[in-house]
Amino acid sequence: MTQRKRYWLMKSEPDAFSIDDLKKAGTEPWNGVRNYQARNFMRHNMHPGDGVLFYHSNTAVPGIYGIAEVASESYPDSTQYDPKTPYFDEKATLEEPRWFLVDVRFVRKLAQPITLAAIRQRADDLGEDFALIHKGNRLSVLPATAAQWKILLSLEKN
Repeated sequence: MTQRKRYWLMKSEPDAFSIDDLKKAGTEPWNGVRNYQARNFMRHNMHPGDGVLFYHSNTAVPGIYGIAEVASESYPDSTQYDPKTPYFDEKATLEEPRWFLVDVRFVRKLAQPITLAAIRQRADDLGEDFALIHKGNRLSVLPATAAQWKILLSLEKN
């Protein structure tokens, strides 16, 4: 049975890891996620070929800055075992890892970002289930529907 393509919005602070960093790397593990819901999206729902909207958060102009794709099935995040990283988890073991990630591959950088302000203007079209525009949503990995993906990319200015 073939897997249905899914769509995601993945947030990163550009000072930590930006779309330009992903472009240079080509493919990179999406490590350091320490929220169970976001982890579960990666662990159970993300598959190679899924589309990713690369979103810059905590910046002067938050928004979607690029397109990527999921490049691997999920696997344990090695940073959970390393006490030298801020992502260390003393309860995680090799036998029972707590945190998982997927690799993300660069597809393209947008000519102009799709700003959060522009996204909010289309809130009615995106629907109530589009979590990015809900107050208090701090997840770094959010699902998007195929319709939401199309609406968001229609906001891109070439």
